[in-house]
Amino acid sequence: MNAARRVLAEAPLSWLLLAVPIAAGMHHVRPDAPLLVFGLACVAIIPLAGLLGVATEKLAVRLGEGIGGFLNATLGNAAELIIALVALRAGMIDVVKASLTGSIIGNLLLVLGAAFLAGGLRHKVQSFATIGVRTQIGMMALAAIAILVPSVFAALGSAEMASRSIHYSVVVSVLLLGVYALSLVFLLRTHADLFRGGEPAGQPEPHGLPWSVSLTVGVMSTVTVLIVWMSEILVGTVEHAASALGLSNLFIGVVVVAVVGNAAEHSTAVLVAMRNRMEMAVGIAIGSSTQIALFVAPLLVLLSLVIAPQPLSLAFSGVEVFLVLAATFIASILIVDGKSTWFTGVQLIAVYLVMAITVFAIPG
Repeated sequence: MNAARRVLAEAPLSWLLLAVPIAAGMHHVRPDAPLLVFGLACVAIIPLAGLLGVATEKLAVRLGEGIGGFLNATLGNAAELIIALVALRAGMIDVVKASLTGSIIGNLLLVLGAAFLAGGLRHKVQSFATIGVRTQIGMMALAAIAILVPSVFAALGSAEMASRSIHYSVVVSVLLLGVYALSLVFLLRTHADLFRGGEPAGQPEPHGLPWSVSLTVGVMSTVTVLIVWMSEILVGTVEHAASALGLSNLFIGVVVVAVVGNAAEHSTAVLVAMRNRMEMAVGIAIGSSTQIALFVAPLLVLLSLVIAPQPLSLAFSGVEVFLVLAATFIASILIVDGKSTWFTGVQLIAVYLVMAITVFAIPG
């Protein structure tokens, strides 16, 4: 009981965990109300994603800086990965691609913009180291180019080009995963000092009360199972919910599913920005987009060869390619000088809202 209290005391929005049993119950009791069940599943995933992030951080503190950094980097988008895997297994390729696109632009524009806005309202001008940010943006540009080429192939429409896009996607996915692995070595080992910015090395970040390794692993395992369960419910009702709301799968994936999966990063980035820890805030937002583009998306391409009814390729729709390229370009322009104000945040959020409205206007 004490362990449960300790866990819930540090869980973001822990009271929303009540949505987990309610969503499960409504899924069985009211299968004729998919919109209600979909909404409850979305709400349930938000605190679960936050709790998984806390548990990962606790384990990172226990195991040391090197392994801890690796865990934070690779498990930071666990909720998005689980949702995408469930949708992939169900053959919902369009929802998977839309959620990947939404996660990338959501982190680059909405999460980063909210952090700049919240931090700027407390601090007139905030600064952060640019060398680390440029590295992350460079990797995002690489990923954007990687999805541009097969998307052009697919747009040509021939069966031969479609087949080539699948083979291209597999080869490039292996390449992107290799680059991602090397980026971890660069960020965490050989040039780790460049990413600390003005924060003194070794300065501890407050983590609350320590958790034992057994408690942490138990929480991570339990939360992962619950996220898989809620993701199954969410994916099973997404098409009915989209139809009931008159929305396209593209909008549901780009906006709704992506915002739900990014809730943990969103809240953490805002909180640390308000404490004027901008290297960490910017790193969370841009680093999460980089992980989606260089780790989650390529991994899904390879796993789709085994678990999905049809393989996933890196050939995205023209709208999705444009959104990723535009978000990368806008973010790189607004952060190039290493300074931000609350109005910088307003600009990023406004661009995100324009993109969301554009996706909303596209018919299903």
